[in-house]
Amino acid sequence: MPTTHEQLEHLAVQLEEVIHLIQGQDEGILAKTSGVCPEYSRSAQNLMHYAAFRSLDVRGMQKSLKQLGLTRLANAEGNILGSLVNLKSMLDNLRSKPSEDVVAKYLSIGEGKKLLRRHTDKIFGEHTKERRVRIMVTQPSEAATDYDLVLGMVKNGMDCARINCAHDGPKVWESIIDNIRKAEKECSATVKIAMDLAGPKIRTGAIGEGPKIKKFRPAKNAHGEKDMVFIKLVTQGGHELKPNEIPVDKRWMEKLRVGDDIKVRDVRGRTRKIKVVQKDKDFVLLLSPKSITLTSGTILKPSRKKLNKGMVGQLPGVEQFLLLRKGDYLIVGSEEDEATLPIFDSEGNLVQAGKVSCSPPEIVRKMKEGTPILFDDGKIEGIVVETASEWFKVKIVRAGEKGSKLKSEKGINVPALDLGISGLTEKDKEDLKFVAKHADIANFSYVNNEEDVKELLNELEQLGAKNTLGVILKIETQMAYKNLIGILIAAMQAKKLGVMIARGDLALEVGWKNMAMVQESILSFCSAAHIPVVWATQVLESLAKKGMPSRSEITDITSSVQAECVMLNKGPHIQEAIAFLDEVLANIEASHDKKEVMLPKMQWG
Repeated sequence: MPTTHEQLEHLAVQLEEVIHLIQGQDEGILAKTSGVCPEYSRSAQNLMHYAAFRSLDVRGMQKSLKQLGLTRLANAEGNILGSLVNLKSMLDNLRSKPSEDVVAKYLSIGEGKKLLRRHTDKIFGEHTKERRVRIMVTQPSEAATDYDLVLGMVKNGMDCARINCAHDGPKVWESIIDNIRKAEKECSATVKIAMDLAGPKIRTGAIGEGPKIKKFRPAKNAHGEKDMVFIKLVTQGGHELKPNEIPVDKRWMEKLRVGDDIKVRDVRGRTRKIKVVQKDKDFVLLLSPKSITLTSGTILKPSRKKLNKGMVGQLPGVEQFLLLRKGDYLIVGSEEDEATLPIFDSEGNLVQAGKVSCSPPEIVRKMKEGTPILFDDGKIEGIVVETASEWFKVKIVRAGEKGSKLKSEKGINVPALDLGISGLTEKDKEDLKFVAKHADIANFSYVNNEEDVKELLNELEQLGAKNTLGVILKIETQMAYKNLIGILIAAMQAKKLGVMIARGDLALEVGWKNMAMVQESILSFCSAAHIPVVWATQVLESLAKKGMPSRSEITDITSSVQAECVMLNKGPHIQEAIAFLDEVLANIEASHDKKEVMLPKMQWG
C-alpha cells in the first residue's frame, strides 16, 4: 500500500496534468465562444473547462482525495479550474512545496454560484420568498375565465405561469395573461409568463369520430353494492357536455315535474323506466335503477299523458381508438384520411391491421426496417418491420395485458433514428409574435442542435425581442442531449437563458435505465454554464390530479432542489399541489444546497 507521501506526489502530478489539459483548451475555447454575449463570457469558458475535465475518468483520483479528507470536486462544476488550482495549492502545502502561479483566467470558488444566482434572477425575477427554487405552473384553459383560480395559484406560491401554445389560441392566452397580471398586482408578487412553442412533435393523426352515444353505468359504493345511475338533462347547445349530462329541448324540459316517470328504449333495445327526482332552473335530474346507453335521437316518453315525447339532442361522438396487443401489426401512413380500425375474427385474432396517419407526414419516407418505435409516452412499443413510400408497418412488441388503446394526437418517439425534423414550425413562428409581445419567456420545444437555436434567435432578433425575451431550451430528445454543450454555447447569445429537463420524452428517447445518469449530466453541465434548470414532468402528478401524493413523488421533490425551478402540471387539486410544494421546498432547502447536503441541528419529535 503506498505511503501518504507517495499518494500526495501522485495526486499532485495528476492534478497538474488535468490543469494543463484544461488550460490547453483556452485558445480553441475563445474561437468557439466568441459569439456569446458579455454576460455569459466567463460562463462559456467555465463550461468548456468543465467539458474538458469530464472528458477524463477521474474516479480513481476522487477516491484518493477522499482518503486524504480533501474535496472530490463532485460539486465544483461552477468554477472547475479555480477549484482544481485551489486543490493543487493545498496539496503543494501538504508537500511543503511552492505552488506554481496559474496564468489562465478562472472563476474563484463561490463565483460560479453568484453567476448562477444572477442568471436565475434575470430570467425568473429576483426571488423574495424563503425558498431559492421557483415554482412554474401550467395554466389550464379555465384560467382565462376563472380569476379566483389564478389568484389562488399566485397566493399559494406560483412564481412562473406556463401557457402551452399547443392548446387554445391567442384570445384565451391573452385572457389568461390578463388574469395573471391582475393577480400579480393584487398579491404584490412577481409572476413571469412562460409560453411553450409547440414544436415539431411527431403525433398520430385523426382516427375519426365514433358513435354518438353515452353510457350510464351504476358505480359501486364502499360496500361493493351498485348505486343508482343519475342522469342530468340540460338545455342543448351553448356549452360542452359533462359526463353525466344529456341535451334536450329547453321548453320540453321545463314541463317536467319531480316524480314524473319516463320510458326509454336504449341503444341495445332494452326498455328502461327513469324518474325525475330533482328540478332546477337549468337542469332536471333523472334516476335510473339500471345501466342505460342513450344515443342522439333517443325518444323520451313521459308517463303523463298531457306531456309530449321528448328527444335526446346531439351527443358528441365517442373518441375512437385502435386496440393494439402484443404481436399485432399497425400500419402508419402519410395520408391523413386513411385511418381504419383493426378487424378481429370471432376468436379475437387479428384479421386486418389497423391504420393511422402521422404528422409530420414526411417522416414516413425516412423510416427504416428494424427501427424501435414508441407510441403514447412509451405505453406501446413496436419495431418497424416493413417500409414503403407512403406507409410503414410496425409489429407491436409491448402493450397492456389486455391490449392498449392508441388514440389520435398521441406522441410518437423514434429514439434510434434522426428523422431530420427540428427547429421552428410555421405555427411556432406565428405564435412567437404573440409570445414576444405578451410573455417574459419562450420555452423552445424539441431543440436538437445549434442550428435550431440560431433559428430561434434570428426570429427573436427580427421581432426586436432577442435582448428582452427569456429563452428556456427544452431538452427532450436524445440528439439534444448529445449536442448539449454546442446548444448551450449557441444559446448564450441571448441575455436571459434557462434549460428545462423535459423528463417524459427524454426518458423515452435515452431509455429509462439511462435517465438518472442523463438527468445528472444535464444538471452538472448547466451548473457549469451557470444556467438555471427547470425540473419538469409529473412532479406531484398524483397530488395535482387525485389529491394525494405518492411516496416516490416526495422523493422526486427532494431531488428537484438541484434545479432552480420546478414545474407542476394542471389538475383539479393544483392549488393543494402548489401550496404543498412551496412548503416542502422551503423545508428541504434548509438541508440541501443544490446537490450538497447540509447538516442542520437535528430536532427529534
